[in-house]
Amino acid sequence: MLDQVRQYIEEHQLFSLTEDPLLVAVSGGQDSVALADVLHRLGVQFAVAHCHFGLRGEEADADEQFVRKLAKKYEVPYFAEFFQTKAFAEQEGISTQMAARALRYEWFERLRQTQGLAYIATAHHQRDAAETMLLNLTHGTGLAGLHGIPAKNGYLVRPLLGIGKPELFDYLVEQHLLWREDASNDSPVYQRNRLRQEVLPVLREINPNLDQTLQFTAERVGGAEEIVRRYVQDTAAQAQRTEEEVTYLNIATLQRTAATTLVLHELLRPFGFSFPVVKDIVASFPAEPGRRFESPTHRLVKDREQLVITRKVLTKFGTHQIQAGQEVLKIDGLHLRLELAEAAGLTIPRGKAVAALDADLLKFPLIVRPWQEGDWFMPIGMKGKKKLSDFLIDQKVPLNLKDNVFVLVSADGKIAWVVGFRPDERFKVTEATERVLVVKRM
Repeated sequence: MLDQVRQYIEEHQLFSLTEDPLLVAVSGGQDSVALADVLHRLGVQFAVAHCHFGLRGEEADADEQFVRKLAKKYEVPYFAEFFQTKAFAEQEGISTQMAARALRYEWFERLRQTQGLAYIATAHHQRDAAETMLLNLTHGTGLAGLHGIPAKNGYLVRPLLGIGKPELFDYLVEQHLLWREDASNDSPVYQRNRLRQEVLPVLREINPNLDQTLQFTAERVGGAEEIVRRYVQDTAAQAQRTEEEVTYLNIATLQRTAATTLVLHELLRPFGFSFPVVKDIVASFPAEPGRRFESPTHRLVKDREQLVITRKVLTKFGTHQIQAGQEVLKIDGLHLRLELAEAAGLTIPRGKAVAALDADLLKFPLIVRPWQEGDWFMPIGMKGKKKLSDFLIDQKVPLNLKDNVFVLVSADGKIAWVVGFRPDERFKVTEATERVLVVKRM
């Protein structure tokens, strides 16, 4: 088995057997004991990390003592951490299994960095990968879930992923190795255990080489995923642009892609949109503009020729005052810088992100607030009133970007600047202006 593991490490370029020191996660069970022994026999430099989750009382205490002695046997550094897993799970509102996973991998990475180690090695094997694939398939998954557990993921490596569970057990017996049994591995409370005890035996009657078959399938899926990733990357280069934290996707370009829904789902994955929602988005392409779709963190609006994606402002923006002499206003979603200058010799700045206003026509405190239905102003260069709602339509501002439009209002209620768009004619700088307030959106 040593040659098989060595070949797997080299074939998948997991790490250098002679140069890269590892942090090996050892629970004391069969798999991790086998991993530690194999790495020792292959001459790999490593340290042992053991997690005590505070869930199994004296049994867990005995596991920790066992792993401590194992590290001493191999004469390698030993690290143990004692977690308050239940308290963490209750605080975060997650299961104890999820809490344990989050705690251990955060600690592993801290150890890896502080101890100057190259990689974190876990004892996942062929059967673990098969179980993960089937669980993901049961819950619903994309390509990423169908390739199960990757052999290498950042600083995480799985040297035993090409080894079957029976081979690991035979190795333990041949090498006269001892291990600890975890009773929770047999509990039907956990979905993985039910799959292991009730489902997989039936599938292995159909295919005795199920674990290896699923491993080969995972490798093919992984290759297909890489092809899809590159295709999605090329599509993004053509269809996607980002300006000031707003992402735009060109609908016509998306419609020309193969498997549009799949490609769009991959593009929208970073924004938290689920596959069923993406199907609805694609179905809306022929519809009138204005359809709105939500993810937990983002809002997407189907505009005329593009999809417009913005981050939700999760803390509601209110009304804020700017006092006379105040130089900065920085709030969620908006950062303004203000400068009072003498008009004489001043070059009036241009651009949508800046407004030059006659300071003596403004009444303080100024108010910054979101625009509202019924707002009107006199766009600079015009003599008449303009409803702000009509102005935003003329500017072709997508529906969800309208939520991010703010106005700067004089204390007498007059809008002085539609921030990022147009100042008001009533506050423009003229030859009679003595002082200028320059307001810049940062």
